[in-house]
Amino acid sequence: MQKYTSEESALLDAIEAGEFKSVDNLKDELAKAKQAAKNTITKNKNINIRISESDIAKLKARSIEVGIPYQTIVSALIHNYTTGKIKLEA
Repeated sequence: MQKYTSEESALLDAIEAGEFKSVDNLKDELAKAKQAAKNTITKNKNINIRISESDIAKLKARSIEVGIPYQTIVSALIHNYTTGKIKLEA
């Protein structure tokens, strides 16, 4: 029997309970996400940041789910924050 972390078990339970639904136009949505990632990949400057090991592991796992490199996701998040598309709550 394969062992899962508590987070993986919770995710599997949620999937089995039908909490996640696929969108009707999955291919279109995936193409949009990939294009958005490509649009943010322009490399102008490198930065070094410290991220907890658990956060980076979760980030890498989520990036595998969507098929986008985790560095691209971080770049897209920063871009969306700096352009006002997402906001942090105080």
